[in-house]
Amino acid sequence: MNFVFILNSMALGAGLAMDAFSVSLANGLHEPHMNGKRMSVIAGTFAFFQFLMPMIGWICVHTLLTYFNAFSKWIPYIALALLAYIGGKMLYEGITGKDDEAGEAGNGTLFMQGIATSIDALSVGFTIAEYELAEALIASLIIGAVTMAICLAGLEIGKRFGMKFASKATMAGGIILILIGLEIFISGVF
Repeated sequence: MNFVFILNSMALGAGLAMDAFSVSLANGLHEPHMNGKRMSVIAGTFAFFQFLMPMIGWICVHTLLTYFNAFSKWIPYIALALLAYIGGKMLYEGITGKDDEAGEAGNGTLFMQGIATSIDALSVGFTIAEYELAEALIASLIIGAVTMAICLAGLEIGKRFGMKFASKATMAGGIILILIGLEIFISGVF
């Protein structure tokens, strides 16, 4: 392991974390009064999935490659469906003033956000396929750590804007999630 390996892993983590950053921004807008513990849980969820997905991809390459290839074409559709559902729900809540979760994304919503924003990281398992297990694990840990830092920044930025624009924050967060889903779908299908 050398400096280039670490730098490449960090750059890969930053690239993969952009969707999670955007969703963190939306969560910060939606929950402008969240505390540090809640921020850590949200960022930690995204970091966990960004760590886990490349490892799953790596394992698939080394064990279940034919099954994964059949599944990979559905990744953009799954991400779009999950993010459109969550974003649509937030948009509906913002328009109608009904907020079923009292301003806080529930565990199920957070779980779906974690999967939806990291599902494209499964393909990273292909790019790190030549790594030994220890290297793949370290690269995935670096990706997770970078994601954690980027998501904490997104949450903080979202909170600051959420406090200033609280009445429109839920709608903005929903629109952001829907747009991320569309971006993943369009880039994955076309």
